[in-house]
Amino acid sequence: MRSVIAVLLAASLAIVLAAPASAQSSPSADQIIQSLKPTGTGLKDATRGIRLANPKEATASGPSVSLNVQFATGSATLTGQARSVLDQLGRALTSQDLAQYHFRIEGHTDTVGTPEENKALSQRRADAVATYLRQHFGITADRLQAVGMGEEGLAVPTPPQTANAQNRRVKVVNQDAG
Repeated sequence: MRSVIAVLLAASLAIVLAAPASAQSSPSADQIIQSLKPTGTGLKDATRGIRLANPKEATASGPSVSLNVQFATGSATLTGQARSVLDQLGRALTSQDLAQYHFRIEGHTDTVGTPEENKALSQRRADAVATYLRQHFGITADRLQAVGMGEEGLAVPTPPQTANAQNRRVKVVNQDAG
Protein backbone atom coordinates (compact mmCIF):
# COMPACT_ATOMS: atom_id res chain seq x y z
CA MET A 1 0.00 0.00 0.00
CA ARG A 2 2.83 2.41 0.85
CA SER A 3 4.47 1.80 -2.52
CA VAL A 4 1.21 2.62 -4.30
CA ILE A 5 0.89 5.84 -2.32
CA ALA A 6 4.53 6.70 -3.02
CA VAL A 7 4.04 6.14 -6.76
CA LEU A 8 0.87 8.24 -6.80
CA LEU A 9 2.55 11.01 -4.81
CA ALA A 10 5.57 11.02 -7.12
CA ALA A 11 3.35 11.11 -10.20
CA SER A 12 1.25 13.95 -8.76
CA LEU A 13 4.32 15.97 -7.89
CA ALA A 14 5.81 15.40 -11.33
CA ILE A 15 2.63 16.68 -12.96
CA VAL A 16 2.50 19.76 -10.71
CA LEU A 17 6.18 20.57 -11.19
CA ALA A 18 6.01 20.06 -14.96
CA ALA A 19 2.89 22.18 -15.40
CA PRO A 20 3.27 25.82 -16.43
CA ALA A 21 2.71 28.38 -13.68
CA SER A 22 -0.68 29.36 -15.09
CA ALA A 23 -1.88 25.76 -14.87
CA GLN A 24 -0.71 25.54 -11.25
CA SER A 25 -2.52 28.72 -10.29
CA SER A 26 -6.02 27.51 -11.13
CA PRO A 27 -6.62 23.99 -9.83
CA SER A 28 -10.02 22.40 -10.24
CA ALA A 29 -12.32 21.69 -7.33
CA ASP A 30 -11.38 17.99 -7.60
CA GLN A 31 -7.67 18.80 -7.41
CA ILE A 32 -8.26 20.99 -4.37
CA ILE A 33 -10.27 18.22 -2.72
CA GLN A 34 -7.45 15.74 -3.29
CA SER A 35 -4.92 18.17 -1.80
CA LEU A 36 -7.00 18.89 1.31
CA LYS A 37 -8.55 15.49 1.98
CA PRO A 38 -6.89 13.35 4.65
CA THR A 39 -5.76 9.98 3.32
CA GLY A 40 -5.49 8.09 6.62
CA THR A 41 -8.21 6.18 8.43
CA GLY A 42 -8.44 8.52 11.42
CA LEU A 43 -8.07 12.26 11.74
CA LYS A 44 -4.87 12.07 13.78
CA ASP A 45 -3.40 9.42 11.45
CA ALA A 46 -4.46 11.30 8.35
CA THR A 47 -1.20 13.19 7.90
CA ARG A 48 0.55 10.08 6.62
CA GLY A 49 0.67 10.07 2.83
CA ILE A 50 -0.68 13.61 2.44
CA ARG A 51 -0.98 14.68 -1.18
CA LEU A 52 0.12 18.26 -1.59
CA ALA A 53 -0.11 20.56 -4.55
CA ASN A 54 3.37 21.85 -3.80
CA PRO A 55 6.07 19.96 -1.89
CA LYS A 56 7.26 23.26 -0.37
CA GLU A 57 3.90 23.47 1.39
CA ALA A 58 4.45 20.36 3.55
CA THR A 59 3.34 21.15 7.05
CA ALA A 60 2.70 19.20 10.22
CA SER A 61 -0.60 21.05 10.61
CA GLY A 62 -2.45 19.12 7.92
CA PRO A 63 -3.03 18.74 4.21
CA SER A 64 -2.82 22.06 2.39
CA VAL A 65 -2.95 23.72 -1.00
CA SER A 66 -1.54 27.06 -2.17
CA LEU A 67 -3.66 29.05 -4.59
CA ASN A 68 -2.77 32.02 -6.77
CA VAL A 69 -5.57 34.40 -5.76
CA GLN A 70 -5.02 37.75 -7.45
CA PHE A 71 -5.96 41.01 -5.80
CA ALA A 72 -5.83 44.58 -7.00
CA THR A 73 -2.35 45.94 -6.26
CA GLY A 74 -1.95 46.90 -2.60
CA SER A 75 -5.56 46.08 -1.77
CA ALA A 76 -7.83 43.25 -0.68
CA THR A 77 -10.19 43.72 -3.65
CA LEU A 78 -10.72 40.42 -5.45
CA THR A 79 -10.09 40.37 -9.20
CA GLY A 80 -12.11 38.31 -11.69
CA GLN A 81 -9.30 35.73 -11.69
CA ALA A 82 -9.49 35.56 -7.89
CA ARG A 83 -13.23 34.92 -7.94
CA SER A 84 -12.72 32.14 -10.50
CA VAL A 85 -10.14 30.42 -8.26
CA LEU A 86 -12.31 30.92 -5.18
CA ASP A 87 -15.30 29.41 -6.97
CA GLN A 88 -13.28 26.20 -7.36
CA LEU A 89 -12.24 26.40 -3.70
CA GLY A 90 -15.84 26.97 -2.63
CA ARG A 91 -17.01 23.93 -4.60
CA ALA A 92 -14.27 21.87 -2.98
CA LEU A 93 -14.98 23.01 0.57
CA THR A 94 -18.71 22.35 0.20
CA SER A 95 -18.17 18.92 -1.35
CA GLN A 96 -19.16 15.85 0.63
CA ASP A 97 -15.46 14.99 0.93
CA LEU A 98 -14.55 18.21 2.79
CA ALA A 99 -17.82 19.54 4.27
CA GLN A 100 -17.00 18.17 7.73
CA TYR A 101 -13.61 19.89 8.08
CA HIS A 102 -12.40 23.28 9.31
CA PHE A 103 -9.82 25.28 7.35
CA ARG A 104 -7.24 27.96 7.98
CA ILE A 105 -7.14 30.51 5.18
CA GLU A 106 -3.64 32.03 5.17
CA GLY A 107 -2.84 35.20 3.26
CA HIS A 108 0.80 35.53 2.13
CA THR A 109 2.68 38.42 0.54
CA ASP A 110 6.02 39.02 -1.11
CA THR A 111 8.68 41.20 0.53
CA VAL A 112 7.78 44.52 -1.13
CA GLY A 113 6.80 47.00 1.56
CA THR A 114 7.36 46.81 5.29
CA PRO A 115 6.73 43.60 7.21
CA GLU A 116 4.01 45.37 9.21
CA GLU A 117 2.22 46.60 6.09
CA ASN A 118 2.45 43.14 4.53
CA LYS A 119 1.07 41.45 7.64
CA ALA A 120 -1.94 43.79 7.68
CA LEU A 121 -2.50 43.45 3.92
CA SER A 122 -2.31 39.66 4.08
CA GLN A 123 -4.88 39.65 6.92
CA ARG A 124 -7.29 41.81 4.88
CA ARG A 125 -6.84 39.46 1.92
CA ALA A 126 -7.40 36.32 4.02
CA ASP A 127 -10.53 37.99 5.44
CA ALA A 128 -11.71 38.82 1.89
CA VAL A 129 -11.32 35.17 0.86
CA ALA A 130 -13.21 33.90 3.92
CA THR A 131 -15.97 36.48 3.36
CA TYR A 132 -16.31 35.47 -0.30
CA LEU A 133 -16.60 31.79 0.64
CA ARG A 134 -19.22 32.53 3.31
CA GLN A 135 -21.29 34.81 1.06
CA HIS A 136 -21.15 32.79 -2.15
CA PHE A 137 -21.04 29.22 -0.84
CA GLY A 138 -22.74 29.44 2.55
CA ILE A 139 -19.68 28.13 4.38
CA THR A 140 -20.19 28.90 8.04
CA ALA A 141 -17.77 31.23 9.80
CA ASP A 142 -16.82 28.55 12.33
CA ARG A 143 -15.29 26.43 9.50
CA LEU A 144 -12.92 29.17 8.33
CA GLN A 145 -10.11 30.90 10.20
CA ALA A 146 -8.53 33.80 8.29
CA VAL A 147 -4.89 34.46 9.18
CA GLY A 148 -2.54 37.06 7.74
CA MET A 149 0.95 35.62 7.41
CA GLY A 150 2.57 38.58 5.65
CA GLU A 151 6.09 37.66 4.55
CA GLU A 152 6.26 34.65 6.89
CA GLY A 153 6.67 31.33 5.09
CA LEU A 154 7.77 32.59 1.68
CA ALA A 155 7.22 30.04 -1.07
CA VAL A 156 10.34 31.41 -2.80
CA PRO A 157 12.96 32.92 -0.46
CA THR A 158 13.76 36.43 -1.66
CA PRO A 159 15.58 39.45 -0.23
CA PRO A 160 13.61 42.45 1.07
CA GLN A 161 11.74 44.60 -1.47
CA THR A 162 11.62 41.80 -4.06
CA ALA A 163 8.39 41.34 -6.00
CA ASN A 164 7.59 37.68 -6.56
CA ALA A 165 4.15 36.51 -7.63
CA GLN A 166 4.72 33.02 -6.21
CA ASN A 167 4.93 34.50 -2.72
CA ARG A 168 1.62 36.35 -3.13
CA ARG A 169 -0.74 33.49 -2.50
CA VAL A 170 -3.47 32.06 -0.32
CA LYS A 171 -2.75 28.82 1.47
CA VAL A 172 -5.63 26.68 2.69
CA VAL A 173 -4.88 24.19 5.48
CA ASN A 174 -7.18 21.41 6.73
CA GLN A 175 -7.06 22.02 10.49
CA ASP A 176 -8.84 18.80 11.47
CA ALA A 177 -6.35 16.45 9.83
CA GLY A 178 -3.23 17.60 11.65
